[in-house]
Amino acid sequence: MKVVIAMSGGVDSSVAAALLKKEGHEVIGATMQIISSGNAEADARQVARRLGIPHHVMDFKDIFARRVIDNFCREYRLGRTPNPCVLCNKYIKFGVLWERARELGADFLATGHHARVERDETTGNYLLKKGADTQKDQSYFLCQLNQEQLSRTLFPIGNLTKDKVRQIARELELPVADRPESQEICFIPDDDYPGFLENHVPGATASGPILDREGNMLGQHQGLIYYTVGQRKGLGIATAEPLYVTAIEPDRNAIVVGTKEHTYGMELVADNLNWIAIARPEHPIRVKARIRYRHAEAEATVTPLDNDSVYVKFSEPQMAITPGQSVVFYDGDTVIGGGTIMRQGR
Repeated sequence: MKVVIAMSGGVDSSVAAALLKKEGHEVIGATMQIISSGNAEADARQVARRLGIPHHVMDFKDIFARRVIDNFCREYRLGRTPNPCVLCNKYIKFGVLWERARELGADFLATGHHARVERDETTGNYLLKKGADTQKDQSYFLCQLNQEQLSRTLFPIGNLTKDKVRQIARELELPVADRPESQEICFIPDDDYPGFLENHVPGATASGPILDREGNMLGQHQGLIYYTVGQRKGLGIATAEPLYVTAIEPDRNAIVVGTKEHTYGMELVADNLNWIAIARPEHPIRVKARIRYRHAEAEATVTPLDNDSVYVKFSEPQMAITPGQSVVFYDGDTVIGGGTIMRQGR
């Protein structure tokens, strides 16, 4: 079987490539060039050489800018906090990269994600499952993949812990075995969100009022891009009780703040829904919902609305329900589906 493996230059994709070759597949390494940086390319090329597999660098900078970066900037202009990795997976890694992989004659596309794909023999559907390492599980970022994408996807390290992945890398003497994990968004140098947005979003640093929940002005903010729902630090307000961002209102160019208690909510509305394990529900369903990557799953009821969005009601209050972030629905270790948070509350 011919498999194209997306190689980022990290230990996960490198070990994934090694495992595929060990299984006897014809493996081709592919590194996506989405920003002007050669570090990932150099590391991936070195690993490919070590494994004895061909390696291609594929220039996706233009489409990445249109599909991911432009959306990222647009969402911030709307006072939302986007998750670009979800869009990158949907449109770039499992979209245009697969198209290029198919041109190379590939049967499957593989990545180094900590996730699993299984086929439900009863329904014939492909199920997206959590990775075996619950601390590294990346199924959240894959919530927008469809049945066609899942049917031709391999996750070779999905059943391994991160420690086991590194152990294999050391045993194979891969040069990236001890490379630290990046916690940054790939297209934002040095994790400098404000610096990036200042250059890409006109008027991003326009100051405006910081308001309490009654509309009283408490101070001035330095630009909406510097804030997200749930944020406490950097408000520049001296008060007896710590204050947190509870809402961002671009129409008024205002930040609304309140106490920690005010950051909690019981409900949200989400759109851009993608259902993986089931068809679009016609009636309310019970799920475990995750509102951010590192957020604990919580019991919730998902109710379909007329406009192809859903209303999500939690059993317990959740902190910092943030518009723009993905909300992902689980049944055990299976991803039911996911969408984008439009707003907190009904």
